[in-house]
Amino acid sequence: MASTSDIRNGLCIKYNNDIYKIIEFLHVKPGKGPAFVRTKLKSVTTGKVIDNTFSAGHKIEDVRVETHKFQYLYAEGDTYHFMNTEDYNQITLEKSTLDAPGLLKEGEVVTVIINSEDQMPLSVEMPASVILEVTATEPGVKGNTATNATKPATVETGAEVMVPLFINEGDKIKIETEKGTYKERIKE
Repeated sequence: MASTSDIRNGLCIKYNNDIYKIIEFLHVKPGKGPAFVRTKLKSVTTGKVIDNTFSAGHKIEDVRVETHKFQYLYAEGDTYHFMNTEDYNQITLEKSTLDAPGLLKEGEVVTVIINSEDQMPLSVEMPASVILEVTATEPGVKGNTATNATKPATVETGAEVMVPLFINEGDKIKIETEKGTYKERIKE
């Protein structure tokens, strides 16, 4: 058993007969009244995100998890195939367990969180950012860097990302996986 002081991003807990992963939390100590922890929980079975508030000192049931590195192989409909980089065993996961499936490139190494009790994969953690090539966008205009204007661009995985006006087809860009937003252009 853990308490609210043990809450951190990525912690898996049992709540309402389901397993949830904490994706955001905030300890709040109001001037009047007891402290509490405001959390955003994501169900690892359904992918549904809920907001919940725990009072300070509330006991929560944490789930023992292991993390393993897996390499993304390919997608087949809504099923994604991964290979363990240590023992080369393959697993298949549903699209709902992935946070950003549109930014997943073949060969990408991700961290899979596995329940220690029944060896079931709970969720997939992407790297903080990925580098992808722009395959389709309107032509860029040189010198268009002063404004924050953006345009849609399709990257090699098929995902659409809003990018600055100076980005052209063939450019490699860094994308923040958590929000799916453009970070910077990569020069080689």
